[in-house]
Amino acid sequence: MNKTPSVSLRATGFLPRSLVMLAVVAVVAGCSVTPKTLTQDEVRDRVKSDTERMYTDQAPITAPISMEEAVARALKYNLDYRLKKMESALAMGLTDHASYDMLPQLVASAGYRERSNYSGGTSIGILDGQVSDRPTSSDERSHSLRGIEFSWNALDFGVSYYRARQQGNQFLIAEERRRKVVQNMLQDVRAAYWRALGAQRLNAQADDILQRASLALSRSREAETQKIIPPGLALAYQRALLDATTLLNQRRQDLEFAKRELAALMNVLPGADFVLAEAVETQLPVAPKDIGKLEEMSLLQRPELREEDYRKRISADEARKQILGMLPGITLNYGRQHDSNRLLYNNSWSEGGLSLAWNLMRLVALPSMKNAQKYQEQTDEARRMALSMAILTQTRVSAERYRMALEDFRLADQASQVDTRLAAFTKASVTAKLESELEAIRTQARAVLGAYQRANAYANAHIAFGRLYNTLGFDPIADDFEANDLGTLSQRVKAHLQAAEKDAFALSSNLFGHATVVKVQLAGVADPVQQVRMKALVTELLARHQIATDAKEGTPLLLSFQAAGKNGVEKASWTVELKDEAGQPQQARFATTIPSNARASVYESSLVAALNANLGELKSWLNVD
Repeated sequence: MNKTPSVSLRATGFLPRSLVMLAVVAVVAGCSVTPKTLTQDEVRDRVKSDTERMYTDQAPITAPISMEEAVARALKYNLDYRLKKMESALAMGLTDHASYDMLPQLVASAGYRERSNYSGGTSIGILDGQVSDRPTSSDERSHSLRGIEFSWNALDFGVSYYRARQQGNQFLIAEERRRKVVQNMLQDVRAAYWRALGAQRLNAQADDILQRASLALSRSREAETQKIIPPGLALAYQRALLDATTLLNQRRQDLEFAKRELAALMNVLPGADFVLAEAVETQLPVAPKDIGKLEEMSLLQRPELREEDYRKRISADEARKQILGMLPGITLNYGRQHDSNRLLYNNSWSEGGLSLAWNLMRLVALPSMKNAQKYQEQTDEARRMALSMAILTQTRVSAERYRMALEDFRLADQASQVDTRLAAFTKASVTAKLESELEAIRTQARAVLGAYQRANAYANAHIAFGRLYNTLGFDPIADDFEANDLGTLSQRVKAHLQAAEKDAFALSSNLFGHATVVKVQLAGVADPVQQVRMKALVTELLARHQIATDAKEGTPLLLSFQAAGKNGVEKASWTVELKDEAGQPQQARFATTIPSNARASVYESSLVAALNANLGELKSWLNVD
């Protein structure tokens, strides 16, 4: 019996202890890590790879760039926006991954077991204490195992559920940050584009004036030296010319830097030159008067506040998750196993169990946890209120800045017109005298400077409009533009910009629907000319109440006229029919009397009276404030 173990050890061929130790030391030594700095070639390769990838898959610039194309290029190629898209995609992937943690575990296992000798041993009787000196074993020295086991823990499921909800809200936060990047991008492109366009328009004139001013300065110094004109007068002219050219250079530099900023926003290759397309100076909307409505819009639509709403959800789910972690954990498991050990009576079997575990010591932390949750809620609320106050302040300041920018542009426009007329008058009255020619150059330089100031004021008005637009949280375009090519996206941006500048903030965010639009239809009016006049009256009246009209799209608004004459008087009525937001047909009627064979203006006045009488019901059907 004592020889069996030694024979088994030799049979299995176990290594001597020294060889085993040597193998362990070799493995540990091979796992040691020595810090290794980057080489110049590695850094150079990284720079080359990044530079090449920064400008790949971009449409080449083959024509002057318009405002809408500049915005479209920024949306498609700007690296900051690409980063936000990737962060949003990553958050979405983590959300999908977190949802799988709620699934129960289903573990399949297989293995092989071998030992150098038999297991087993002797036994002792429980009742009589007699020892059996015959060793026995129920395990083979070599045997294989395989099985599959299903287990489900109620506590882990609950924690995973709230963790998945938190990750879902993290994805929504990433989307709000992406929205903010798009909004800021439109504002930055608008500012850079109009400044760069102003510089482009006036560069040729500025170059000509600067050359003439430099020549005039030389001639003035020469005339002063030769005492052709009095020294005081010469110095005064020189100072005036230097002041004009200095201001002209400053304005020119301020506007020209904008072109480089625009190139960076569009992710244009450094050094690549491009030309901006000429744009018509559209009339910007008037300054808003109902600041309270603007404040309500900003509180509803700003991405920062919506991000705080999602953070509040995350904090609430974190509190629920912590409370859930204090409850007892229930584990249910069931499995099927197989063992190739031929000494077993049953080689295959099923097993299952139900267990309950509860860490009672965690209950001690319940009061402190509740206090921490209360402080977290108070902190979230205080941060949201502080942010709301900052947004309200931004809204009022932005509205005031926009009003002042419009006034500044009006004054700059008038000043530029005066400077232009003065320069033309001086040029026409120039004589052979040196001081007359110097005065002409000075007034022309002042005219170009006035044109720069006007261009800068117009750009500032656009910038103030964009800042107010951004402060209200408006989305510059719907989120479904990723698949659009550059041309299609440019047309969509153009349509949005035209709609945004056509009315004073009647738009709404993509998150809260679109502006109310109706399609006006007339019945009972035979004269086509009168129909056109009546539709124009209806369009003008509805526009004053933030209801737009479109001849092709919109909710059909049917206005039906009926009249019956008797004794020189017609009993007339207008019927207003419309389907509300729920799709339910609504109707209102307005009755009046008009003389028979009355002029067209009388019928038009009756239509306006009918709309005014039923305007409240119409707005309620359309859900317009």
